[in-house]
Amino acid sequence: MSLQLGQTAPDFEQDSTQGRIRFHEWLGASWGVLFSHPKNFTPVCTTELAEVARLKPEWDRRGVKPIGLSVDDVDAHERWEVDIRETQGHALNFPMLADSDRRVSGLYGMIHPQTDATVTVRSVFVVDPNKKIRLTLTYPPSAGRNFGEILRAIDSLQLTDTEKVSTPVNWEPGQPVIISPSLTEEEARNRFPQGWTELRPYLRVVELSK
Repeated sequence: MSLQLGQTAPDFEQDSTQGRIRFHEWLGASWGVLFSHPKNFTPVCTTELAEVARLKPEWDRRGVKPIGLSVDDVDAHERWEVDIRETQGHALNFPMLADSDRRVSGLYGMIHPQTDATVTVRSVFVVDPNKKIRLTLTYPPSAGRNFGEILRAIDSLQLTDTEKVSTPVNWEPGQPVIISPSLTEEEARNRFPQGWTELRPYLRVVELSK
């Protein structure tokens, strides 16, 4: 059965470009983004890994640790890093798991045999500091991911963990949000004294105080 939201992300120990990693220990009190690549020395993956490296200030600002994976070994990863730096202008600054025995790929269901039994699909798992899976995405091997969307989703998760709100369609940080229907009128007034716009009793739109 596939991993589901709210489940504890499976722990593992695996080699990486930054040494042996015990996932839960490495994650510590941070959020994590575990994402897989079909194989080394492929064009789409090359662009994706460079983008994750370029976004380091954004990951850091949110307290997020990215960690990549493909089914090649550490030596291949290190050779590929040279190509990524030379063609994309960004050296890797996060670990890449060397899952040549497919231990992690199997644990996380990253290999979809009816697509290709020899490589991983483009899986994404967002894991919170409690080691719970909070978001999953699965892209086909041919389609590169939008890491801006992954950052946006993490912004939503981190906001809604601290506020009794949800984020509407196409929400971006700083835009109005929706008050949780579970809050009574009195509870909402206490939490949001700035007031809100009530489109329906279940659809109360509020701008959060800065």
